[in-house]
Amino acid sequence: MSSPVIGGGAPKGRRGWAAVALFLALLFTLPALAVEPSEVLPDPALEARAREIGRSLRCVVCQNQSIDDSSAEVAHDMRRAVRERLVAGDSNGDVFAYMVARYGDYVLLKPPFKAGTLILWLGAPLLLLLAGAALLLAARRRRHTPIAAPKPLDEEERRRLDALLKG
Repeated sequence: MSSPVIGGGAPKGRRGWAAVALFLALLFTLPALAVEPSEVLPDPALEARAREIGRSLRCVVCQNQSIDDSSAEVAHDMRRAVRERLVAGDSNGDVFAYMVARYGDYVLLKPPFKAGTLILWLGAPLLLLLAGAALLLAARRRRHTPIAAPKPLDEEERRRLDALLKG
């Protein structure tokens, strides 16, 4: 009977799972590395507020990543600005207003529903509806268009076909 152990190491299936586990562990620890120890505020309450705000602000370079998760230089600057505003006594709303004034509504991971952000909110559903309508029209056209029967082979084509089939 053969042993499931190859070369004295872990069983073949376990090595695969170990690699997946290691990959997932690294993947989930990367965001924790984004906020540098030098950025952490000594007051735990202010730091908690800074983290909450940081998770709601978009890194303007990374697009769909919060400034708390991003290691980009601009995200570092944004995190520093958030902490400076909080230390200065600003409320969370004041910090958001400051960041929106500086970067626009795009900086918010959940932008407000208003005229300037309609494309952000309605763009994807509208595009999906248009694609569905186009597919529906194409299916209707295909269903109503009769398929023409192929024309019969002439004598020359029939001779060539017979020659190909024989040889």
